[in-house]
Amino acid sequence: MNLLLGSLLNFLYNELLTHVPWHGLRKTFLRIFNKKIHPTAVVLMHTRILNFWKIEIGPRAIINQRCLLDCRRHQIRIEEDVDIGPYTKIWTEGHDPDSEAHALRGGDVVLKDHVWVASGVTILPGVTLERGAVVAAASVVTKNVGTLEIVGGNPAKLIRMRHNPLHYQINYRPILE
Repeated sequence: MNLLLGSLLNFLYNELLTHVPWHGLRKTFLRIFNKKIHPTAVVLMHTRILNFWKIEIGPRAIINQRCLLDCRRHQIRIEEDVDIGPYTKIWTEGHDPDSEAHALRGGDVVLKDHVWVASGVTILPGVTLERGAVVAAASVVTKNVGTLEIVGGNPAKLIRMRHNPLHYQINYRPILE
């Protein structure tokens, strides 16, 4: 019964509510079923969250339009003042290419405080982006990114270090997005 109810709620959110242009309604629905989504977090339209009760979203974090967040088996943890660009995909599970049975493998994904993920990024299972990390647009992140590192490419590699004391707080309050 719980599996069926969970599947129905997931379907309701991902197939109906993500298309409603009222941010408050979508966030209220998510927070009713998941208290680990902070009241100041922002999840914009058309963002799909697979198994949304396994996600943790911290204060002032922004998940822009048309992202895909895969929490089917493993958790995604997004900390404070994180900015995730549109069309980003975060995967917590994939297949083992060496498995004769096409077995699944995966792990939690963690985005620590002040991480900035630009548009169209793909983050693979088991990756941690440390405090202040930046990922350039259209990059594929296959391994952990260190504190204040700016990475880009496929696979993402170090470009340079970020020079920012990270004192800012994101203050975005959408109504119809």
